[in-house]
Amino acid sequence: MAKVVHVHIFTRPRGEVKDYYFSSIAAVYTVLSAEEIGATLSYLQHVGLSGNGSVVTKKAIIKQATLHSKPTQKKRSR
Repeated sequence: MAKVVHVHIFTRPRGEVKDYYFSSIAAVYTVLSAEEIGATLSYLQHVGLSGNGSVVTKKAIIKQATLHSKPTQKKRSR
């Protein structure tokens, strides 16, 4: 099963709330900076996001979860 990293930022200008979804922890830093989420890549890799964990900083909530999808059907050969 695939994993998904959800970043919920709540300290944006004018009180905006923004949600982002990524395929890995490292992918977060291709779009957002450590200052924007309040945590470095190294910190998130070691804090325990695996196992569907979550981290709350002063600027964001970062969660990792399992992505569920419908199983594909195998084609029958004739």
